[in-house]
Amino acid sequence: MTYLVTGATGSIGRRVVRELAGRGVALRALTRDPGRARGLPGGVEVVAGDLGEPEGLAGALAGVERMVLFPYPDTAAEVVARAKAAGVRRIVVLSSAAVTSGYDTTFHLPVERAVEASGLEWTFVRPGEFAGNKLELWGPSVRGERVVRDLDPDAPGSPVHPQDVADAIVTALVEDGHAGRAYTFNGAGRLSVRQQVAILSRLLGEEVRPRAVTPQELREHYLAQGGFAAAAADFLVGDVDYDGNGTEGGEPVETDWDEVLVRETAEIVTGRPARTFEEWAREHLEAFRAGAPTPSDGTG
Repeated sequence: MTYLVTGATGSIGRRVVRELAGRGVALRALTRDPGRARGLPGGVEVVAGDLGEPEGLAGALAGVERMVLFPYPDTAAEVVARAKAAGVRRIVVLSSAAVTSGYDTTFHLPVERAVEASGLEWTFVRPGEFAGNKLELWGPSVRGERVVRDLDPDAPGSPVHPQDVADAIVTALVEDGHAGRAYTFNGAGRLSVRQQVAILSRLLGEEVRPRAVTPQELREHYLAQGGFAAAAADFLVGDVDYDGNGTEGGEPVETDWDEVLVRETAEIVTGRPARTFEEWAREHLEAFRAGAPTPSDGTG
């Protein structure tokens, strides 16, 4: 049986590839840039391909029975149709908890619908906020100022360890009993931004201060940082919704935290306790020290 992982050189994809390789399965990794595949386990077949160009995926799909589908809504229906025609029988989608809460209707949801309509075995893995986002959003200001800016430092959160996401995907892909299930989960316990910053401060052995700022101040801060923070600035300050639509009357998007922060963790899929935010912070602590380069999640 051959497995295919799309988005194989991304932060989650790399972890999925490592876990599957450790199980000794026949494994193919799809990436737009094979040069980024350095560091993947030996024995993994790396193939070049782009989900945005389904007509070029014949070689990647040949002989595949189970696959992990990275969310790319524009061509999801055609990609899934080609996968089915090639003999794929099971697809696990990396989706989002925003589908469950109804905030996402144009990005992950169309991918889910295309897979569900195919008649193939499917599982949707819908994690909440990735802990790795903290590297992009907080890293520069923690390294340079020992400050974390936020609209409301007391707002709740529940960051998900990326390894828990990868483990859930692998479990649903390899084991039976998960077909037709959509798994929504967050990290281990609720932690406000202030509490997360306190954990980071304790681990660093230096004071890191949360600072409440206005939406305009936070937007300017993220735009100055560039990268993911700048690209997501309007969404992060509530000026656009998850689908990128402007807010009605200019009022910030309100978040229903009880709707977003479900109590379940990846344990509902894997059967193992979820990793904590502190575990993630320990693993990435050096990235928050003064003088450290801007990293990814350590996996991409």
